[in-house]
Amino acid sequence: MSKAAESNRKDAAPEGKGGEPSSSVEQYLIKDPERFALNLARMVEEAGKAASAWVTPREKGEVRDSVAEPMTDMVKTFSKLSEYWLSDPQRALEAQTRLFSGYMNVWANAIRKVGGEDDADDAIKPDRGDKRFQDPEWGKNAFFDFLKQAYLVTSRWAGDLVEHAEGLDEHTKHKAGFYVKQISNAISPSNFILTNPELFRETVASSGENLVRGMKMLAEDITAGKGDLKLRQADYSRFEIGRNIAVTPGKVVGRSDIAEIIQYEPTTQKVLKRPLLICPPWINKFYILDLNPEKSFIRWAVAQGHTVFVISWINPDERHGSKGWEAYIREGLQYGLDAVETATGEKEVNAIGYCVGGTLLAAALALLAQEGDDRVKSVTFFTTQVDFTYAGDLKVFVDEDQVAAVERAMGEKGYLDGTKMATAFNMLRSGDLIWPYVVNNYMRGKEPMPFDLLYWNADSTRMAAANHSYYLRNCYLENNLSQGHMTLAGRSISLSDITIPVYNLASREDHIAPAKSVFLGCKYFSGDVEYVMAGSGHIAGVVNPPSLGKYQYWTGGKPVGDFQQWVEKARENPGSWWPHWHAWIEARDNKRVAARTPGAKSGTLGDAPGSYVKVRV
Repeated sequence: MSKAAESNRKDAAPEGKGGEPSSSVEQYLIKDPERFALNLARMVEEAGKAASAWVTPREKGEVRDSVAEPMTDMVKTFSKLSEYWLSDPQRALEAQTRLFSGYMNVWANAIRKVGGEDDADDAIKPDRGDKRFQDPEWGKNAFFDFLKQAYLVTSRWAGDLVEHAEGLDEHTKHKAGFYVKQISNAISPSNFILTNPELFRETVASSGENLVRGMKMLAEDITAGKGDLKLRQADYSRFEIGRNIAVTPGKVVGRSDIAEIIQYEPTTQKVLKRPLLICPPWINKFYILDLNPEKSFIRWAVAQGHTVFVISWINPDERHGSKGWEAYIREGLQYGLDAVETATGEKEVNAIGYCVGGTLLAAALALLAQEGDDRVKSVTFFTTQVDFTYAGDLKVFVDEDQVAAVERAMGEKGYLDGTKMATAFNMLRSGDLIWPYVVNNYMRGKEPMPFDLLYWNADSTRMAAANHSYYLRNCYLENNLSQGHMTLAGRSISLSDITIPVYNLASREDHIAPAKSVFLGCKYFSGDVEYVMAGSGHIAGVVNPPSLGKYQYWTGGKPVGDFQQWVEKARENPGSWWPHWHAWIEARDNKRVAARTPGAKSGTLGDAPGSYVKVRV
């Protein structure tokens, strides 16, 4: 915290006993009405600029809002939920009674608080780890404590309505729970100035200057989003691709219409004979595996003696609208295998696929097996689903109506705007990735901290129309890949044709590719499968260098039977799974050869990280 901010905090919150802020009314009184009024006028002026940044692209026809479609889906979902509870008068009465009882408890606690009593044992408390209500005033001040408890009672009651709606089908129940969570996060009293004691104090202490700065940032972020809000999650000015992010040395050794192939410079005299080709997701950019020297999986793999190649996908535009999965396989994966063979002379390759890049890799391996292309000798999947029965919260956005709406939107331009996917991913963790930044940026008027991971998270990519439509329908909507119904290049492909060894990594807290979903997918491969579950989530579970000594990973027997039973019997290992994976690779083939210089046989097209990765939305 800056000295100025600390000073404001002290001025805004008089100290009581023990140095803690007192709950006096004085800290909420405006000290300089004239200055406050002037800042309110400036805030209105900046708000006008924000409104103009939002309206102008719509007046020009550059932006068309599609709010009606998600809103319609939410209303339909809640209608089904309401129908369940209202169809039985006794059930409806019980639900209303629970809510009323909760409010009466809150009221009784508020009366005790006004009377100077401590919190009762039955006072409603936030969940452990909830960072929204950490300010002492949420507990000391009767008004803010009442707001907090009323909110918690209401949001938990709404969540219970979904959980106990036994008459809803699973998909509708999943969507209802998701939408309730989004609304609950949005209406939290911590998100508003008059109902958040810390925001209130800061506004009074600065005479509203925080609001001026916040509206200025809001206008800038709407302008940056070309009419849509591009939420600022980090100080992006501190990062530049190729300068202090994605800096592992290498060369571009191949370039197709949709992919650049990067080969990294060796750091050991001897390297594994089998090169390593990484297929990252095209939903975001490859440098999540090369954020900085300390966190870079690519740099670490090079240091272990791997000759690392990575596919850097194009950020597509209208020219790529017709590029479907077959094109991404032929011009991306298969082209990458060709580039590896040209650069090294090797026909045997180890491959890695991350997230949807892994799903594409699995489909490609099944297709190539039928076509007789057996260059990939082992495959590693990072948080990859091949069966979507237990797909994560992204499944909320996928049913026939919503997919058709996405296809209509993509049909106009040939791609889906990157901001749409970025918003969907942020909504999966809106309590962490949306509302804290709304409060910090636009109400407190503070720049977010520089953070390389959130810089990458905001560096969104477009989705080529044919590619994205194929993915949504064949994977999330119809689950064709695992069922043997997916068609590529005129062939019905089957995962059972994949007979090579598989290292299948899941993450315990993954909401995008749940560990249970990854576990279920293991049974469709014909080769030996090593299932490993890392601690943490979709990103931190994967990007976990050994040097940090963080988290853990679980290993055990064959991934068959009940997932929970596998977890209970699995062995917990401290730290990163990276060395375990490397040992697994070496156990397949540990032959070593002289290190390879990038481009020595194939020529080069420029330095890593290439040009495709630098194309921004």
